[in-house]
Amino acid sequence: GAVVEDKMANAICAQMLLLAAEDPEKDIYLYINSPGGSVSAGMAIYDTMQYVKNDVATVAMGLAASMGQFLLCAGAPGKRYALPHARIMMHQPSGGISGTASDIKIQAEQMMYTKRKMAELIAEHTGQTQAQIAEDSDRDRWFTAEEAAEYGFVDSVVRSARQVEGNGGTSK
Repeated sequence: GAVVEDKMANAICAQMLLLAAEDPEKDIYLYINSPGGSVSAGMAIYDTMQYVKNDVATVAMGLAASMGQFLLCAGAPGKRYALPHARIMMHQPSGGISGTASDIKIQAEQMMYTKRKMAELIAEHTGQTQAQIAEDSDRDRWFTAEEAAEYGFVDSVVRSARQVEGNGGTSK
């Protein structure tokens, strides 16, 4: 799986915008196998998913951790899937802080803002409370595909693209 970083995020956003321009009614499928990565890069993908008219269906395969988990749960309602052996991991945002005392204070405030905003959005997409998300993401929390469905990260666990609306984008 690939780390969510700026170059990859820019390519994914551009591809989503292109697919949306080609056919604004056709679902876009985002297959996720990622250990996570940059919050800002992930938020660019998230905002683009919400921006396009198309439904963006998400499919977890392998690993959807951290920002990968966030993008997975942000798929279109009813169109969020996990393959049976996918693993999903949620935790709070992390990062290094350095610089002057004033800079450290500013960076810490930004980190706390990000933590709150991510908890708010995950709660919105999963149906969990913000308090529950905050508690569960305090440390690494791992989910099987079935547990992820119970929690609200995905709508269903599927074995085949035939079980996914539009055949999971694997056929025309």
